[in-house]
Amino acid sequence: MAKFINLIKLSVGTESVEGLQDWHDRPRPAGEDSTPRHVTRMWPKREAELLNGGSIYWVIKGVVQARQRIIRLDEVVRSDGIRRCGLIFENKLIRVENMTKRPFQGWRYLRPEDAPRDLPEHRSREEQLPPQLSAALADIGVR
Repeated sequence: MAKFINLIKLSVGTESVEGLQDWHDRPRPAGEDSTPRHVTRMWPKREAELLNGGSIYWVIKGVVQARQRIIRLDEVVRSDGIRRCGLIFENKLIRVENMTKRPFQGWRYLRPEDAPRDLPEHRSREEQLPPQLSAALADIGVR
């Protein structure tokens, strides 16, 4: 049994995996390193499991399409004084087999056995299908 857990999150406003990579590649404010991150309101209670090999799986246009390894969690306190969690990722997006996912708020835990498999390297360079077609194929189990 795996000793790690993953997260799954909607990438709101993202049109493609390339768009997600563009978001990660944007310059950071002064004082922040260039590591990709996402700041969230809730701190994961299963932090040790996340940091033991977990990834965040990104849902783009209703389809899980990519993942990134989580490398650390940083405390973030903004001007409102509220403590938040900065999820810090490797700067490598790994494409995964398409899997449809209904909308949800925030992030959720994703057990390793429920996560889509990574695409082989040669398939990750293929031109991506339009999101609606990709979702329809995932719905009927075509990978």
